[in-house]
Amino acid sequence: ADGKPSSDALLAAIWTTLGWSALMKKKISKATLVNLPWYSRIFSSFVGVSVDSSKHEKDKFCGISVKEIIEKCNFTETAFLALIGRKPTADELFEFSMLLGLIISNGPGTISAQGCKGGVSADGPEDSSRVQINKAFVGFLTHTGFAHGGNGYEAIAFLIDRFKDKDLKNPADKKHGLNLMAIADEYAKWYGKYKAKEKAAGNIEYMKVPCVNHPVFKGKAVNYDPRERFVNSLFEEKGIYNIFLDFYHNLVQALFENKVSENVYCVNVDAVIAVILLKMVWQPFKAGKITEKEIETAAFTTFLFGRMIGCAAEIDDHINRGRNMDTRTAVSSCVFVG
Repeated sequence: ADGKPSSDALLAAIWTTLGWSALMKKKISKATLVNLPWYSRIFSSFVGVSVDSSKHEKDKFCGISVKEIIEKCNFTETAFLALIGRKPTADELFEFSMLLGLIISNGPGTISAQGCKGGVSADGPEDSSRVQINKAFVGFLTHTGFAHGGNGYEAIAFLIDRFKDKDLKNPADKKHGLNLMAIADEYAKWYGKYKAKEKAAGNIEYMKVPCVNHPVFKGKAVNYDPRERFVNSLFEEKGIYNIFLDFYHNLVQALFENKVSENVYCVNVDAVIAVILLKMVWQPFKAGKITEKEIETAAFTTFLFGRMIGCAAEIDDHINRGRNMDTRTAVSSCVFVG
């Protein structure tokens, strides 16, 4: 109207410009390029519907003008705004970007990937024009739930129990004044007695400490999850401190010193997901502005934000290489692209 391009035309122009080089180099297919606007609309809808209707005002989203969001905020900043209700600091943006990157995927066999690929295979990827992207994302949603370990809430609840009665004002302040080793030692002593009692009673389903140990990264005198170690090193380089991650490092040492573990367990990558998110919501939680239930919802929503990006890749892959009524991906076709 009035000689101005429609929003569809604008999206088409933006995505064609962004994807043209990859298309010419045959890194992506024509089908992928044609579908890119769909993904951006769905991603935006995901973020929008995660926010209560009261925060959707005329020309405003979470109190920020739509004009400012369009001109100054990238997708990650907008997702943070939707989740936390304010714009992130530079450190928070880095941490949140890291968080989303950690939960993008857990490999082609993960349940969420199977769900979205099932939607593609049912439409028939052998004729890609028949595939409905939005239906594939419904498959992702129906196959993603609170049982996913990557949402981190089990560890968040564990950390809240350890720190809710402590005088912790700012989890980013290294001069917090708390004796983390003493807190860890107290818990390790209690857990050692609890574990011994449960095992003596024949209960092999006793409560495990969340986010420590790993089926692969174990068996050495001191164990590390290389993913957690990598993230921690990046935080140290940038001068970013997280008391909850620091506590986890003290905890695995305390478990060993109290003979609860035979060696020093690794702090696994799920702990990183938990500590980043809890750090972001700690101050409003302590101020009574959000509840533990709302933190659980925020943890799961964050997981959805990250995993929806990964599932877009799964959907696109299956559109280009999948077969009708078949969600499998041959091992020979899987490559590491990190």
